[in-house]
Amino acid sequence: MEEKETVLNKGWVVALLAGICCFLWGSAFPCVKIGYAMFGIDSTDTASQIVFAGARFTLAGVLTVLIGSALSRKFLKPQNGSWGMVFKLSMVQTVIQYLLFYIGLANTSGVKGSIIVASNVFFAILISALVFRYETLGAGKMIGCLLGFIGVVLINLTDAGLDASMSFAGEGFMLLSTVSYAFSSVLIKKYSRMENPVTLSGYQFFFGGAIMTAVGLVFGGKLHSFTVGSVLLLIYMAVISAVAYSLWGILLKYNPVSKVAVYGFMNPVFGVILSAVLLKEQNQAFTLRGLISLILVCIGIYVVNRDFSPSKSKEC
Repeated sequence: MEEKETVLNKGWVVALLAGICCFLWGSAFPCVKIGYAMFGIDSTDTASQIVFAGARFTLAGVLTVLIGSALSRKFLKPQNGSWGMVFKLSMVQTVIQYLLFYIGLANTSGVKGSIIVASNVFFAILISALVFRYETLGAGKMIGCLLGFIGVVLINLTDAGLDASMSFAGEGFMLLSTVSYAFSSVLIKKYSRMENPVTLSGYQFFFGGAIMTAVGLVFGGKLHSFTVGSVLLLIYMAVISAVAYSLWGILLKYNPVSKVAVYGFMNPVFGVILSAVLLKEQNQAFTLRGLISLILVCIGIYVVNRDFSPSKSKEC
């Protein structure tokens, strides 16, 4: 079955919108660290980190629905038969993914966490092709993904190399988190055929965020130091999720999963660069290695998208 031809199928449009999403998600890396400091959350206080994430996603859900409703000139709400899709998506995309992510990140290094998260591109394409049969898995896609992944590993390597130690509660949970994210990408593709992707994003964020907040509070998590600055930061992080996931969902509706997912390699690259700017961290962002990393990621994106020329039919 062919994708409906729209401006959202055009390569430059996908690149522009996906680039905006990745820039926003990349800015979340330093913003999370800044938020922990502003709200007085210790790096080992996983329960409070989950409350922080839950508050962010609950607010993101509210903002998504309000903004989407204003743009649509009608209040967005799921159709009667869509509530099951909203619940499943909220569990996979928000609750399971981020619970595993925050617990895993607390038990591993940020470098290894960034590299493992980049593997979600592989999982998204594999699940789309092999489990849901939405597209074929060609050599070009795998080579492009491999180049992008090498670029992510390169920009995250330190002079001391990469620690090879692993634990299930650390690297294991991070890996499971990427699998959950990959499934959510394919579910958005599937469900957006029947429901507005902005509506799906808004309500799944709200319910998923509420569940995460409740879980964090049950385990003793809390937020401190509410100030104008910390509240504004929380709102900005909610806007990141509201805008980025809504745009991503729209792109997935009109394009094959692999064509969109491969841009995910830009997330950690933007994360490293923006962390260097906002946190003034001495890292590898503005070095020859950082430049080579960016080039590899761009080549990988090009190789994957080369399979989607206008003359070729677009598979579902």
